[in-house]
Amino acid sequence: MTKPSADRQPTLAELAGKAAPPQGGVPAALCCEPYWRQIPDASGGERLPQPEKVDVAVIGSGFTGLSAALTLVRAGRSVAVLEKDQLGAGASTRNGSQLGSGNQKFHVKTLIEMFGELKAKALLLEGVAMLDYIEELIRVEKLDCHFGRCGRFRGAVRPAHYDAMARDMEDLRKHAGVESFMVPKEDQHKEIYTDFFHGGSVLPDDASLHPGLYHHALVTRLRDSGAVLLEETPALGIEADGREFVVSTPAGPIRAANVIAATNGYTRGFDRYLSRRIVQVPSSVIVTETVPQQTIDALMPAKRMYGNSARVFFYFRAAPSEPRLIWGGRVGRMVRANTPHAFGHLAADMLRVFPDLGAVKATHGWTGQIGYTFDELPHLGKTPKGIHFAMGYCGTGVTRSTYFGHKIALKVLGDPKGRTEFDDITFPTHPFHFVADRAVPVVESWYRVKDSYT
Repeated sequence: MTKPSADRQPTLAELAGKAAPPQGGVPAALCCEPYWRQIPDASGGERLPQPEKVDVAVIGSGFTGLSAALTLVRAGRSVAVLEKDQLGAGASTRNGSQLGSGNQKFHVKTLIEMFGELKAKALLLEGVAMLDYIEELIRVEKLDCHFGRCGRFRGAVRPAHYDAMARDMEDLRKHAGVESFMVPKEDQHKEIYTDFFHGGSVLPDDASLHPGLYHHALVTRLRDSGAVLLEETPALGIEADGREFVVSTPAGPIRAANVIAATNGYTRGFDRYLSRRIVQVPSSVIVTETVPQQTIDALMPAKRMYGNSARVFFYFRAAPSEPRLIWGGRVGRMVRANTPHAFGHLAADMLRVFPDLGAVKATHGWTGQIGYTFDELPHLGKTPKGIHFAMGYCGTGVTRSTYFGHKIALKVLGDPKGRTEFDDITFPTHPFHFVADRAVPVVESWYRVKDSYT
């Protein structure tokens, strides 16, 4: 089990810059290993040798790649999963563990303006199906990962946001049958003990899980089914060779009838078409030390997932198995990664919502890469070279990635059940894609300024 650093851990007030650190002594430090990877007795399993040939090579060992691989091995195909780092080292074990329907990036009204009412409704309904699918997969495969339909409260940071939220919840019920209810400010202490929000909405069917346990359970199922999982094996290049592909790796080539790219926010290097369409957006999470259970119960009596309505979104929850707070959001500024300064904005946001927690210590802080697209929609399909892909989840990846991994595997199998409402949506790039990653901190800073005034 990974333990927090033995160095002095900062309080939230110190981390947020609201209290001076003690004079002298050991500098403050956080454990930069994700809290979700603290899994007792999670053995790595036997590493099988790299095969010379497989039916399908899957690039990336996150939820997309593992979901695709599981669908393929259950259909009798030989599969090799290639991971350039440790299994699940990317966003699949670095996220906020919240699960909603897969189309919550846009207001319903905006979706209708983009696609028309019929298509927007179909996209919304498929979003609901995404969440149902992951629940069914966990049930059928008996994946022990603290999955639960706890619901999500989204707080309005401005009074006007509450009214807009109410209209959107009504549209969601009308067009997709998704149930919700509004919580006015005078009643919000029943959901969350803070006066920071101006009321909010609740989606009671939204869910949560433990992403580390979920990932580990998928890895275990795949190993038990004969899939080959190759850590520290990057795909250096992919070339078409007649009716198959040759995937170059440091240990030699792998020939495969089909290739699935499942790299999302870590899509760089092996295919130019995909690299031009994914923007890497860093997102960070901090975790507090254990606090008295009654503190958690008082702050979050409804025991839900939580978020807000600001442009620079933050999200939080209680840990699934012990009384800690887990708080995430976008990276605030350009600072050296995995230092306390990199997480100060998260601590500041936490203290805006829960001002009495200043003396609580932070133990963990880490950053991962979200895969954003230029149209803020996820995409799956085939590149001009013939590589299958599924990626671009724009911060709602736990639900979307599992579902898209399954669907892209069905497409590889030629199964008509692989059809989705996203099939006919063009995957756009941008003339200035090469500077998009570097522009992200500037855009985030501008959004924070706008959040302060609107």
